[in-house]
Amino acid sequence: MSACTCFFAPAAGLGKSDVEIRDAKHSLGRGIEDGKRIDAVPGAGQRRVVDPRNKRWEVMATGEDKGGGSGGSLQGNVVQQTVDEGLRRRNVGAVPEALQQMMMQNATLKAPLKMLPSEPFDDGRPYPSWSRTVEEVLDHHGITDLRDGLSEEAVEQRRHVYGLNELEKEPGTPFWKLVLAQFDDALVKVLIAAAFVSFVLAYLEGRETGEMGISAFTEPLVILLIVALNAVIGVWQESRAESTLQALKDMQPETARVFREGKEIPDLPARELVPGDVVELRVGDKVPADMRIVKLQSMSVRLEQASLTGESEPVLKGVEKVEVPLSRELTDEEPDIAIQSKDCMAFAGTTVSNGNCFCVVNDTGMRTEIGKIQSQLKQASEVDYDTPLSRKLDEFASQLTTVVGAVCVLVWLMNYKYFVSWEIADNGMPNNFQVNIGQATYYFKVAVALAVAAIPEGLPAVITTCLALGTRRMAQENAIVRKIQSVETLGCTTVICSDKTGTLTTNQMSVIQFVGVGVDEGELRDYEVMGTSYNPRDGGVSSLPSKLNENLETIAQVCALCNDAGLMFKKGKYVASGMPTEAALKVLVEKIGLSDPLAQSVVNEARIADPEKNALGCCEVWAKSAERLATLEFDRYRKSMSVLLRRRDSSSSGVHANHLFVKGAAECVLDRCDFVQLEDGRVVRMTASFRKSIVSRVDAMTRQALRCLAFAVKTDLGALRTYDGESHPAHALLLKPENYSIIESGLTFVGLAGLQDPPRKEVRASMLDCQKAGIRVIVITGDNKNTAEAICRQIGLFDADEDLSNRSFTGTEFMQLPSSERMRILVDKNAASGQSRGFVFSRAEPRHKQEIVRMLKAGGDVVAMTGDGVNDAPALKLADIGIAMGIAGTEVAKEASDMVLVDDNFTTIVAAVREGRSIYNNMKAFIRYLISSNIGEVVSIFLTALLGFPQGLIPVQLLWVNLVTDGAPATALGFNPPDKNIMEQPPRRPNEPLLGRWVLFRYLVIGTYVGLATVGVFALWYVAPGPILGLDLTADGHTPVTAHQLAHWGACSKELGSGVWENFAVTPFTAGNRVFDFQGNPCAYFEEGKVKASTLAMSTLVVIEMFNALNALSEDNSLLMTPPWSNSWLLLAIGVSMGLHFAILYTPWLADIFGVVPLSLQEWLLVVAISAPIILVDEVLKFVGRKWFTRKADD
Repeated sequence: MSACTCFFAPAAGLGKSDVEIRDAKHSLGRGIEDGKRIDAVPGAGQRRVVDPRNKRWEVMATGEDKGGGSGGSLQGNVVQQTVDEGLRRRNVGAVPEALQQMMMQNATLKAPLKMLPSEPFDDGRPYPSWSRTVEEVLDHHGITDLRDGLSEEAVEQRRHVYGLNELEKEPGTPFWKLVLAQFDDALVKVLIAAAFVSFVLAYLEGRETGEMGISAFTEPLVILLIVALNAVIGVWQESRAESTLQALKDMQPETARVFREGKEIPDLPARELVPGDVVELRVGDKVPADMRIVKLQSMSVRLEQASLTGESEPVLKGVEKVEVPLSRELTDEEPDIAIQSKDCMAFAGTTVSNGNCFCVVNDTGMRTEIGKIQSQLKQASEVDYDTPLSRKLDEFASQLTTVVGAVCVLVWLMNYKYFVSWEIADNGMPNNFQVNIGQATYYFKVAVALAVAAIPEGLPAVITTCLALGTRRMAQENAIVRKIQSVETLGCTTVICSDKTGTLTTNQMSVIQFVGVGVDEGELRDYEVMGTSYNPRDGGVSSLPSKLNENLETIAQVCALCNDAGLMFKKGKYVASGMPTEAALKVLVEKIGLSDPLAQSVVNEARIADPEKNALGCCEVWAKSAERLATLEFDRYRKSMSVLLRRRDSSSSGVHANHLFVKGAAECVLDRCDFVQLEDGRVVRMTASFRKSIVSRVDAMTRQALRCLAFAVKTDLGALRTYDGESHPAHALLLKPENYSIIESGLTFVGLAGLQDPPRKEVRASMLDCQKAGIRVIVITGDNKNTAEAICRQIGLFDADEDLSNRSFTGTEFMQLPSSERMRILVDKNAASGQSRGFVFSRAEPRHKQEIVRMLKAGGDVVAMTGDGVNDAPALKLADIGIAMGIAGTEVAKEASDMVLVDDNFTTIVAAVREGRSIYNNMKAFIRYLISSNIGEVVSIFLTALLGFPQGLIPVQLLWVNLVTDGAPATALGFNPPDKNIMEQPPRRPNEPLLGRWVLFRYLVIGTYVGLATVGVFALWYVAPGPILGLDLTADGHTPVTAHQLAHWGACSKELGSGVWENFAVTPFTAGNRVFDFQGNPCAYFEEGKVKASTLAMSTLVVIEMFNALNALSEDNSLLMTPPWSNSWLLLAIGVSMGLHFAILYTPWLADIFGVVPLSLQEWLLVVAISAPIILVDEVLKFVGRKWFTRKADD
C-alpha cells in the first residue's frame, strides 16, 4: 500500500485558514502551517517553499510502499510536476490529468488535500464575494478573526499583485497641442491661406512702391489677428483643467479604519488598502473600496448610493449572499447582476447613512465600480464629436474653398486679354506670346479681393459672441452652460434621456395620502395630502376635521415620536436631515396640526418669526408629551422600527404607563396587529373582513407605486410596562434583537401612509411641450420598475391605461434583447410614429445608459442626457449634450457635462431647448446675413471683372465691411426674439443643410441685387451725363466717360490719342477738401481717379447691408409682423456700423488707409435710393417662401 501527500501552491497571498474544496469524489487542496506559504506537509517528510510570485502551480507527491505492492505505487520517490494554471478553477474537471492520475493510484493520504484560496490572488481576477457566504469570503481571504485582519506579509503579497487603491492618473494635454488644435478648422485654414497670399502680394507691391510700413500689410494683419483671437479663446476654454477624473478621485476617502496583525489602525491611508483587508464602517464614513459586508455592528446599516446607482433612498444592507439563479452557472466570470441587487456589498464612493459594520475589501483601485466608471468615462472622452453646427460650418468651409478657388481662377483667366498678348503667324497659329507681369499681378489681386469678399472673416467671432450671449440668457433660465458649443446643439435635440429622481421628481419624499379608521369597525377614511416639498406650509390635508379625533392624534404621535429625522431651514428652503421617509412623516405631522387651536396658533407664529428654529413646532409639542426610553431599531426581517415611550400628562404622577409606537412596511406590521383603534379612541379586535379591507387598501397604494407604511401602538407591554432604564429587570429583553418580533406582537392598528418622491408640478406641461416640439423623452433610472412606470404615467409620458409591454424595460431586460430588436424599439421611425413615444428604463446601470445613448446616436438622433451621479458621467460624456444637476449632482457629473441645471428641474431643460432653438435660428439669421452680403461682394467683383471695369472695391475695404461694418449687426441679430411657435415646430434634422436650396436661391437673388447695385453706382458715377433720379452726380466737376471707355480702360495708356481715346482728357474734380487733377496722365482717372466711385460703391454696399440686416430679423416673417423695433440692439448696431463708416470717410488719415473720400448729401441720397429696394425684394421672396417652401410642423 503506498502513501501519497500532494499540495498545490497558488501564485501569492496565503492566509491563515484553509479552504477545503470538494466534489463528489475528491478533496483537493494543500497543507500549510500557521499562515506560512508552504513550510511543510505533515507526514510527508519533505519540505518545499513555493515562490509566491511564481505564476504556475507545483505538485509534490511523496509516499512509501507499505505493502510491497507495485503498479502505481510511488515507493518513496519524490515526483514533482508542473501543473497547468487551469487548476485554479474550483472543480475536478480543471485538475490536470497528471494530478488526477496521482490521486487515483490506490494511495492512502496521510493528510487531507486542501487548496488555499486561488481567487483572486493567482492572476488578479475578480472574486464575486457577493455570491458567497460570509464564511466562504473569510476563508477565501484567509481571515479567522475580523479583529486580527491580514498579516503584513499577506498585505505586501497582495499589494504586489493589485497595486495601490487609487484611480489611474491620465496625463493632461500639452499646451502646444491645445494651440495646434485651434488651427485644425477648415474655415481657419482658408483664412490663413488668404492672409498668406495677401501678405505676399502686399510685400511685392511694397517693394515696387517703396511703401513697406505697417499700413501696407493692414489686410493680412487683420486676418491673422482674427485667427489668433479665435485661437486664444479656444485655448482658454480647453485649457481649463478637465477635472472629471480628479473629481472621481476626490470621492475616495483619504483614510480608513482597518484591522491588521490584530491591531486597529484608525487612520490608514485609503490608498494602501488591499483585497482581504478588514475595514470598519461607521455612520458618515465614505466607503474606501468595494467591500463585502461580513458583520453588522448595529441592527441595520444603510448606504447612500444614489450617486452610483440612482436610487432615491438610502439602501438597506445585510450580510446574506445574493442567490444566483439555478439556471445560471457560476463561473469565474462574474454573473450579470445589477449593482442595486448586491445588498451585501458596500461600494467605493458611497456613504454610510446609518449603522456600523465590518467589511472585507474585495476590489480596489480601477477594479472597483467607480474605477470601472472612470474607464468608461475615459473611453467616452475619446469619442471625437462635432456639434451639428460645427459639422455644417466645416462642410460650408470646404465647399467655400472649392467654389472660391474655382471662381478666383475663372476671374483671373477671364481677364487674360489684359496681361497676355500674341501675334498670329502666317499659318494661323499664335506665336510671340508676351505677358505683362504688372497687369497679371493686378488681376491676381482682383482674384484675391474676390476671395476676401467671399470669405466671411467675421463669422467665427460672431458665432462665438452669439453663443456667449445665449449662455447668459440660459443662465437666467437656471441653465449654466459649461461648453459653449452645446448651446447650439440644444436647438436640434430630438431625444431627452432624463433621470427620474430629482429631475422629474422633487427628490423630497412626501406623504401623498394617509388612511385613518372611522367610527365604525371596518370603516377606513382616506385623506389626500397636498404639497411636494419639505415645506410644512406647502399644501395641506384635504377633508381634515376642524378638531382632530383620537385616531388622527395617534397617527400624528406615531409619525412624530417613532422618528429620528429632522427638518432644517437653510438658504430659504426646508431640507431634511436623516431618512427622507421619516422627514416626510414629520412634515405630515405639521400639516395635520394640533387639536388645540391656541397651541396651533403659537406654532404658526413661531414658524413665521423664525423658520430656522421652529420648522417642526407640532412635532416638538408631541415630543414634550412623552419621553423615549428605548428604540427597537429597524431590521430587514421585521421591516419595522418601534420606540418605547413614557407618556406624560397633567396628573399628579405626571406619567401614564409605557406605550410602544411602531411604524414599518404595511404587510409586516399588519401581520402583527390583532386590534384596531377607532376614530373615537376605542380599541376593538380586528376582524378578518377588516383585515382584508386594509390589505386591499395597501394593494391599491402599491399599484400607485406608493411606499406604504403602517402605524401601530401597543399598551399591554408586560414586563416592559414599567420599564424606566437599563437598571430595570426587563432591560435584558431589549439587548437581544431576536426578542423584538415578540415585543412587537399583539399590536393595535391605527393607520396607513402612502409616500412617494412626487413628480414636480410643472413637469407635465413640459412633457406636453416636448410632444408638440417633436422631442421624445426617455426616462432612465436606477429605481424599481413599478415606481418608474407610475411616475411616468403621472407626468404624462404614458397614458393612465397604456400598455407598457414594449415601452418599459429594466436595463437587464433590454440588454438581453438582440441588438437588432433593441435598435428597432429605440429608433425605428415607423414604431415611433405614435402619439406618445417615450420609454422608461428602470434598474439601469452605467453600461445600460451608455448603450442606449450609443444606439440613439447611431439611429441619427441628437441626444440630451441628464444625470446627477457618478454612474451617469460616462453617458453624459457620450451624449451630444450632457446635462448635470446643480443641486443633487456630484462633481463628477458636473465636470463631465456640457450644461448644469441650477434647479435640477426637467422644465429647465425644455426652456433651454427653447432657448437653444432660438439661438440657432438667430445664428442662422446672421450667417445668412453675412453670406448674402458676401455673395453680393462676390457678384460685384465678378461683374466688375466680367465687364472689364476698374476694380471698384479693394481688399482692405472689403475686409473692413466684412469685419467691422457687418460685424455689429450680425452680432445684434443674436438678440432676435424667439418666434412664438418655436416649440410647435419639429426638431431640425441634424443633416439639414445650413443653406437649403430655397434659402440659397433666395440669397443668390439678394446677392445679385447687391452686386448689381454696387457695380451700378460705381459705373453711374463714371458714365452718367446728367442728373439721375433728380440727383446731379457731376456737381463735383468730374468728367463723364462712355461705357465702352469704362469697359476698356486698360487700353487707355496704349491707345491714347487714337480711336475712342482720341482727344481723351478729364477735368479736375473735388472730393471733400481734396482736388484730383489728371492733366499729365488722363488714364490715371481710372486708377487714382476712381476713389469717388469706389467710395460710392463701398457706401452702397454698407447701406444695403444695413437694410439687409432688417430683413434678417426673421427668416420668413415680414417686417410688418416682426418690425425693426422688436430688436432694439439691432437698431443700435446699425447706428454703430454707420458711425464707423462715417468715421473712415470723414477722418483724413483713415480715409487714406481705406482709399475713400467724403460724400456729399446728394451722393448719400443716391446711395439710399439704390439700397432701399433690397427690402422690397426680400419681402417678395419671404412671401413666396411662406407660401410654398417653409417646412410645416407635421411634415
